[in-house]
Amino acid sequence: MKAQLLGLFLIGGLTYTVSAQENLKYQLPPQSIVDLVDAPSNPVIQFNKTGSIMLILQSPGFASIEDISQPVIGVAGLKVTPNNNSTAAEVSGVYESLIIKDVKTGKESRLSGLPAKYRITNISWSPDGNYIAFSNNDLKGVELWVADIKSLKATKLSNDLLNDAVGTTLQWHPDGKHILAQFISPSRGTKPEEPMVPTGPVIQENLGVVTPSRTYQYLLKNAYDEQLMDYYLTSQLKSVDLEGNAVNIATPQIYRAASYSPNGKYLMVQTVQKPYSYLVPINYFPLNTDVLDASGKLVKALYRAPLADKLPTGFDVVATGPRNYEWRADAPETLVWAEAQDEGNPKNNVPFRDALFALKAPFDQQPQKLFAMATRFGGVEWGNASYAIVKERWRKDRTSKMTLINPETGKVLKAMPTTSSENAYIDPGRFVHAKAANGDNMLVFDKGSQPTVYTIGTGASPQGDRPFVMKWNLISNKQDTLFKSKAPFYEEPIYFDKSGSLFISRESTAETPNVYAINLNTKKEQKVTNFADPYPSLKGVQKSLLSYPRKDGVKLSATLYLPKDYKKEDGPLPVLIWAYPREFKSLSAAGEVKGSPYRFTRLAFRSPVFWVTRGYAVLDNADMPIVGVGKNEPNDTFLEQIEDNATSLIDYIVNMGVADRNRIAVGGHSYGAFMTANLLAHTKLFAAGIARSGAYNRTLTPFGFQGEERTYWQAPEVYNRMAPFNYADKIKTPLLMTHGIDDDNSGTFPIQSERLYSAVKGHGGTVRLVMLPKEFHGYRSRESVLHTFWEQDSWLEKYVKNKK
Repeated sequence: MKAQLLGLFLIGGLTYTVSAQENLKYQLPPQSIVDLVDAPSNPVIQFNKTGSIMLILQSPGFASIEDISQPVIGVAGLKVTPNNNSTAAEVSGVYESLIIKDVKTGKESRLSGLPAKYRITNISWSPDGNYIAFSNNDLKGVELWVADIKSLKATKLSNDLLNDAVGTTLQWHPDGKHILAQFISPSRGTKPEEPMVPTGPVIQENLGVVTPSRTYQYLLKNAYDEQLMDYYLTSQLKSVDLEGNAVNIATPQIYRAASYSPNGKYLMVQTVQKPYSYLVPINYFPLNTDVLDASGKLVKALYRAPLADKLPTGFDVVATGPRNYEWRADAPETLVWAEAQDEGNPKNNVPFRDALFALKAPFDQQPQKLFAMATRFGGVEWGNASYAIVKERWRKDRTSKMTLINPETGKVLKAMPTTSSENAYIDPGRFVHAKAANGDNMLVFDKGSQPTVYTIGTGASPQGDRPFVMKWNLISNKQDTLFKSKAPFYEEPIYFDKSGSLFISRESTAETPNVYAINLNTKKEQKVTNFADPYPSLKGVQKSLLSYPRKDGVKLSATLYLPKDYKKEDGPLPVLIWAYPREFKSLSAAGEVKGSPYRFTRLAFRSPVFWVTRGYAVLDNADMPIVGVGKNEPNDTFLEQIEDNATSLIDYIVNMGVADRNRIAVGGHSYGAFMTANLLAHTKLFAAGIARSGAYNRTLTPFGFQGEERTYWQAPEVYNRMAPFNYADKIKTPLLMTHGIDDDNSGTFPIQSERLYSAVKGHGGTVRLVMLPKEFHGYRSRESVLHTFWEQDSWLEKYVKNKK
């Protein structure tokens, strides 16, 4: 009798505690893994603009299966939770605990007025730093709240509910006395009812126009979906003061963006328009860009962007016409934007790809062409009336460039050399910013006649990452390192002002991250927080950063974890290797050391480190570079390179004496799962494989995938050769596959795993497929994560540790 897809459906050919035709309830892995899954995450820190107050925010653990089973609907590429009109995703930027700490006195306080249970999102500091605005994401609705930092009182500002599905949910007016928020339109009525009887077919048509598109999930499918889109995404903008008095701004629309000018006089809004598309997500829909006054009255209709569903393929492709509208952060009321000079098509041979334009209030003159660039616009770092940095990049050859200009005249003051965007060793880091009144970022300058800025970088080096703070004269190019992380710690700058006050997060392999205040002038330091170790059971686990060569000379790296008290005399261990392939255009960039040997271990559902508690040697973030130099593309030799990468690592750890060559498993998530299936199909290096939420048939992603720009019809031999589905008859090494039933990631639809499972099974392979109800590309519920780990542990114990 055929099994029914009820609850958690397991398919497989091995002898577990149940047969392949039974439904299985959620299982628990060994307690050592359960304890680590349930451990609290390390707190998140946010500072006010002066560094005198810090917020200590605690993220919730994994949700329950009941919580993630709330209804979710797909709307134009978005996942919307209809119960509270918010987006449904992996837990990120959601906090269940908030502590306010006075840095000088060390006093920690909690806000009064909050409900007993809350889920804080969308935290935003007021311009003066005296308040925070935030939303409380309740399962029945998203509420607007504000907290007075001095009185420590939190207040719900409105009984009306926010629309948290798309756009900017809330932001401060530059006066610091009002909050602009998106509310559910009070006039939207009841949810549209889906017609029981169709009125006709759904038709799509293309009349000879080239319209390639990558694979997307949750697209609109019919007229009813369009009604749902209007219902759930339409918002009413309101300006709400600190007493809760609200005024409507403009009319209900679908707002993709809304932002105040730095002086608060104008509001730039972008609204989604019809016709909607069934081929592409909302980001490609027609978009109106307008300038309103602060009350919502139209001042200037800037641009009417058409539906962009006919763009050519390629990472350097952009739409024609104005794009990337933003306010010039250092000026009171000047708009800037980029515009393609090559029709948005990188195949067109022109001297300039993009140009930067500016338009000052009252927006009734011709735009000023500020700067033309040879490659694609990558943003602007605004400083003052004399200095701004224009960034550009070109994905095809992985190059980037910065140019110092006068933002008033566009005059080039310093053209900095073009560099490789892949070369982390020379990355100057991110610029240190101050906040403009409207929340936009502005460069922080040191005193002096020449523009001297500050940057904070990762500090990638042959010794591993060593984060730094640097002072950089943009004219002379003189660079002074003010701070650099020192072994045996990983010290990451998290707040800096040019007075010399620096806050860092310091950690080591044995010490959990904590915040320290450092005075760069006196070199004095003070410990600010005292967070406890969330993983006491990992104390004594041996961690090291390995560096080893590939046969062509490329240096590879991986982080090795060995069980506590392990000694080489104990003999070689079973091994779990976890990896994710990455494309490069140069051998030198591929060989750069990545990560740090001094970081505290952080665990997430993607981590393999849990199995060090089960007696395995674990290799995490094992390098899997795929390099294509010059005209050669990385994927032309994908299979050869992943085999070389894996062989080099295995040889190295076996020669170290810690690994049993016959008891090695490989695993990965998403593209790492794709890599895993290929390694099992084309090599005999492994005892077992674990592939989670992958894509295996490249004909199902014919217009590009991952870093591949070519289409299936341009490079059919590459697509066919890279697809493990085409070699399913060769997969005889035991393969465990898991997949979220509601996976929404582009290209990794659940059918990818279902079809590979059927193909391997049909050729007599040892394979097991676990489909997780209500899970997306990343698994969110405690039940699903723990069951996935039970599956993985059972698989590793049977086919690796106790391999016969």
